[in-house]
This record gives sequence, C-alpha cells and structure tokens, in this order.
Amino acid sequence: MKLNSLKLVCFAWLLATLSQAGFAKEADLQPQTIFVAGDSTAAGYGKPDQQGWAGVLQTFFDPAKTTVDNRARGGRSTRTFIAEGLWDKLIDDVKPGDLVLIQFGHNDASPINDDRRARGTIGGIGDESRHIHNQLTGKEETVYSFGHYIRKMVADVKAKQATPVLMSLTVRNRWHNGRIERGSGQYGYWMYQLAWELDTQFIDVSNMVADKLEALGQAKTAEMYVKDYVHFNPKGAELHASTIVSSLKGIRPAIDKAWYSKKGQSVENYDWTWLRLPFVADKTRQSVFMVGDSTVRNGAGDGSNGQWGWGDFVGDYLNQDHVNLVNRAIGGLSSRTFMTGGHWQRALNMMQPGDIVLIQFGHNDAAALNDKSRARGTIRGIGQEFEVIDNMLTGKTETVYSYGEYLRKMIGQAKALGVTPIICSPVPRKTWQDEKPLIKRAESSYPQWANHVARQSGSDFIDLHNLISSKYDQLGPDAVDPLFGDKHTHTSMAGAKLTAEVVAEQLNYLLGL
Repeated sequence: MKLNSLKLVCFAWLLATLSQAGFAKEADLQPQTIFVAGDSTAAGYGKPDQQGWAGVLQTFFDPAKTTVDNRARGGRSTRTFIAEGLWDKLIDDVKPGDLVLIQFGHNDASPINDDRRARGTIGGIGDESRHIHNQLTGKEETVYSFGHYIRKMVADVKAKQATPVLMSLTVRNRWHNGRIERGSGQYGYWMYQLAWELDTQFIDVSNMVADKLEALGQAKTAEMYVKDYVHFNPKGAELHASTIVSSLKGIRPAIDKAWYSKKGQSVENYDWTWLRLPFVADKTRQSVFMVGDSTVRNGAGDGSNGQWGWGDFVGDYLNQDHVNLVNRAIGGLSSRTFMTGGHWQRALNMMQPGDIVLIQFGHNDAAALNDKSRARGTIRGIGQEFEVIDNMLTGKTETVYSYGEYLRKMIGQAKALGVTPIICSPVPRKTWQDEKPLIKRAESSYPQWANHVARQSGSDFIDLHNLISSKYDQLGPDAVDPLFGDKHTHTSMAGAKLTAEVVAEQLNYLLGL
C-alpha cells in the first residue's frame, strides 16, 4: 500500500473513532417536516382576532426544503390530545430527522372530570394517577400527571428517530404593577424539568415573549389580544413565532441555515437556547438569582468535561422551602458582555421586589477590549473612564466602560427594582505560590475592585476569593487537585460544592436564608 493511501485509511479510521467517541461535529438538522402539537394558542384559525403562532410558522421556512405540519387543536390538553387519537395520527406520520414542537399547559389545569370537557391532568410531573368514570365520554379512564403525558410524547418522537423540542406556554395578556404574567401556573417549569430529565431541547417561550411585550407596553400589547387575554391576533402570532424561530436557531444540533426562508434568516439568532437556562419555578416565592461566568455555571450546567459552577449546588446547603434558586450565569462572558448581550436585562426582567441577586464577574474582564474572537474585556479598575471602539467582532460602534462601572450599573438597576444585590469577588484559580503551598492571591485587581464597588454602593459583599483561597490553603495541593476539572480555573463537582457551601453560609449570615 502506498504511503498516501495508508495516510487516508488512517485518517478515515481516526474520524470514525472520534465520531464514535462523540467528538465529531454534530450534523445540522434538516427536517423534512416540522410538526407542532399544541392547543389553540398554536392552532391555525386565521381569523382577524385569533391566530395561533404555528399557523404562521411556515413563512419562516423554505417550503421547498421543509413543511410545517401544524397539528395543534384548540381546547386540547396533553391528555385529550392523546385520548382523542390526535397524537397517534401525528406520530404515525413522523419520519427520522423530523422536528416535533410540543407545547401544552393552558388546558391541563381544567377540571379532571366534568360533563363539559373533562380534559384536566394531575398537576406536576410525578407518577400519580386517578381512576375516573368520565362524565363526558361515559367511559372508565385512568388520568395521569402532566409529566406522564409529555414523557409519552417525547418517547414516541425519539422512537421515530426524530427530535422533540419542549416549550413553555404562550403569554397571556394579564398584568400586575406594570409586569405581564410569565406563564400560567407552573406548566412552563414542569416542561423545563422534563427537558432535563428526558435530555431534550427546551424553548422558554413565556419569558422571551414577555420580555418583548413588556418593552412594547400594556397598550400596544392589548392591540394583539383583541378577543380575550389568552388568544392573540395575527400580529401576536408573528411575535410569538419569530421568538420561537429565534430560539430554534440556538438549539444543538441546529437547523441547517438553508432550511429557513429569507424571512426566517432575517430573524436574529438567540444562540443560547442549548444552555437551558433556568427561570423562576414558583412565582409566589422569593428568588435568589445568580449572574456571572463559567465559575458560577459551566456550559449547559450538566457537568460536561467534569466541570461545574458553584451556582448549581447552592441549593444543597440552603433551605429551599421558601426560595427559588435561579442560576443565570453564562460561561465566557464578562460583566460587559453579560450586559451587552442582553443577559442581564433578561434576568432582571424575571426579578421581583424582594428578590436577591448574586453578582460575580472578573475572570473574563481581563480579556482584550477589542478583537475578532470575543471582544469582552473591560477597562481595568472602577473609575469613570470609557473608550469608544469599532467592535471588531460585532461590527458596531460601542462605548466600553470600566469593570466597576458595569457592576455599578447592575447594582443600580437591581436596587431600582427593589432587588437586593450581593457582590461576590471572583473565585481563585488553582495557582500556588512558589515559596510555600498557599494559593496565590490577586492584588490590586478584581477581588479588591469588587469589594470597593460593594462598599461604594452600600451593598453586601462575599469575599469568595479569599474565603475559598483559605480553604485551599488548609487542604493543600494534593487535596485541592481533585477539586478542579481543568488545570486551574474550573471546578469539579466536589470543588463546586465546596464553594457553594461557603456561599450558602454567607447567605445565611447576611440574610438568614
């Protein structure tokens, strides 16, 4: 065999090996059909006063490449969509590679047994069941939880080698103190929990659409809900559909760009869907939000590469009976890009007076102010300096401020909303001093600047940099090595839990949580 041929064979073998090991790039999705299962908020209709979002979804996709098959039916819950055979008819037509969007919940809260619709499901995602003599059908029936029916749908889709996408609810036009309702009941959160349990993609329709409607205001929102507070007109359908398309562009693997129409391609990408960022589970409880970088939430928060952020484990050391824990940190971001990317505003939009937000940045603020890679750096220090740049990454003109100024903006906006900000200094890296086994502390840098801004603003401060460094000093290098999932920055599960326990202790001390 010639040398070049041998090289090609070896290269092919290497690619196959990497693919089997999960290292090869995932191919883009090219669904022949995009199916929709849902209720009246997705159904077609096409009336001036009522139009479901899926009824306009085809306009965002190239009909020569993919067909949107909208099977949503008004008045149905997960239970009745299955019981009436609508789901079986849908799944019979699903082929390998297809996409199935699943959105239910509005009708699942109805009565379980009555002589009108008998469509309700047991709340939650547990294993509960209830045997009834159905007053509407006159037949015996076992009714299960919302989660039970969604699990069946996801299992059926995966059995067809197709891709299920779970979605939170469309937004109802109900306002309180200038804020719109973000999903009815807990159905959106139950969908989110199921997405994690079943390892499926999830689109948080409720919060993303609510952000847009709050920006428009109550009067303009009312123009889209002319029939009632649940159903929207074609303009509202367009807003919901474009938001869903924007989020679909952020799933992994992504839909092939060529599958979108010109209209669909013009929709701005929301590149973060794959992270499955959490949101408020129970709106009746106080929430503790966390914002920061990968040391707070690493990647998708699933322990990929053995790396975890401390924010995922704070709940292990706090009494969660009365609080929601909402970790909105995103890896790779600085205080600047967390704000300019809209992530801070999205988190702020979920907060209510009385909530708490932990803020930890610094690791990525030291990066370049302007480059073609990430353009995420901030001006060192806490001064009033600023620099106007032509951002090489975004192609836009941008004013860049100091690290301290971005923290001050977050603190001010949180306090204006009645939210309590707590500043955390960045956790230490695993870098030991040369002369003795002690963690090297940062000096005249981000930990000190974070402390100074906290004192300036009268905010509470958790000195994680020194608190965790002291823990590492006591343990020594051999015991600290397993606390990291990489060379010196990202913690393993054990390391994240150590930091989380310290955070919880400080929260108990400061706020009595």
